[in-house]
Amino acid sequence: MSQLFSPLTIKSVTFRNRITVSPMCEYSSEDGFANQWHLVHLGSRAVGGAGLIITEAAAVSPEGRISPDDLGIWKDEHIEKLAEINTFLEAQGAVAGVQLAHAGRKASVASAWKGGKVVSPMDGGWLPVAPSAVAFNPSDVPPLALDAAGIQKVVNDFKTAARRVLKAGFKVIELHAAHGYLLHQFLSPLSNKRTDEYGGSFENRIRLLLEVIQAVHTEWPRELPLFVRISATDWADGGWNADESVQLVEVLKTVGVDLIDVSTGGLVPGVKIPLGPAYQAPFAARIRKETGMLTGAVGLITTAHQAEELLVNGTADLILMARELLRDPYFPLHAARKLGEDVAWPVQYERAKPR
Repeated sequence: MSQLFSPLTIKSVTFRNRITVSPMCEYSSEDGFANQWHLVHLGSRAVGGAGLIITEAAAVSPEGRISPDDLGIWKDEHIEKLAEINTFLEAQGAVAGVQLAHAGRKASVASAWKGGKVVSPMDGGWLPVAPSAVAFNPSDVPPLALDAAGIQKVVNDFKTAARRVLKAGFKVIELHAAHGYLLHQFLSPLSNKRTDEYGGSFENRIRLLLEVIQAVHTEWPRELPLFVRISATDWADGGWNADESVQLVEVLKTVGVDLIDVSTGGLVPGVKIPLGPAYQAPFAARIRKETGMLTGAVGLITTAHQAEELLVNGTADLILMARELLRDPYFPLHAARKLGEDVAWPVQYERAKPR
């Protein structure tokens, strides 16, 4: 059997293959609610054969949304539709996962097709919060630096979100500590200028992430997987870097994290990123080799043979795909054929299966 189509078991959960739908914001929610768009979008990738499907970033609080159109998990009313979607995903053989997120200083912007500009409070937006009063773009209004009570609220918001996630039937949580959002903002000295116990030293800058993990574990069963997505580098001088990422993962191994989803960038604008096929995979490979932690590779992975090679070479344990699965929701079924694997198709589609 190919590596791509071999099952992977993490704790009590088994994924039928190593293909994961990476979280992709759909900007299609109202007041944080999932709807029919999410059912069809996520459901079609389950029908298409993905092993794990991770929802877009689900905001743990209203002010934690990137845009007013983001998915949310900050109130109990959000549970019902998410549970309906998860029931369908599991009926198709996929595992349902969710990415819990807080956008921090990158919050309150319009969806891309609505202009992507900052949304002011008078237009339905809000004042973002951050570790320090340092805006993402110098021309933006500075965010509100979190005080001790604000930090505790963030921790509690992740905790209560985990409780709702469990009720909704998710089997995997991924904490979003990448792409310049709040947890990443605390990690990087470029955005964290604090002088208290949450700023300065490496140990202080990782403190909030560790507190969030501890709080989530009070609600999330230990037999269910917990992932963390990180940006392995800011691609900027003086920022978070690959060495610190390895150091962080060594700590995360000791606090019940099961897999690191390894991305890069997003903290500051205008950086030069060497884009190319699987350009982020070397960071996943290094973390896996030096820490022994399971990793996920993501970023411009577009073909079956490319994904297979990453697994065979020991780069990663899961392959997370985004745009390619937008182009082809049935990529896993097509990839299996290219790799010589005979995988089950939905019985409703069997008559179209190549023989």
